[in-house]
Amino acid sequence: MGHHFEIYKDKAGEFRVRFKYNEEVMFSTEGYSNKAGAQNAIDSIKKNGPGADTVDNS
Repeated sequence: MGHHFEIYKDKAGEFRVRFKYNEEVMFSTEGYSNKAGAQNAIDSIKKNGPGADTVDNS
């Protein structure tokens, strides 16, 4: 399936988003009380992610 966003419910019943690449989880979000919040997170990542700076704190 390549890469994709996945909305799921955690053990606490909150909606979360994880981004997977070849079934490996690359990152996941905080919990949201409703699915719309999780979808808004995806939309924000898609909109703002391509122009995001890289910060190297090493």
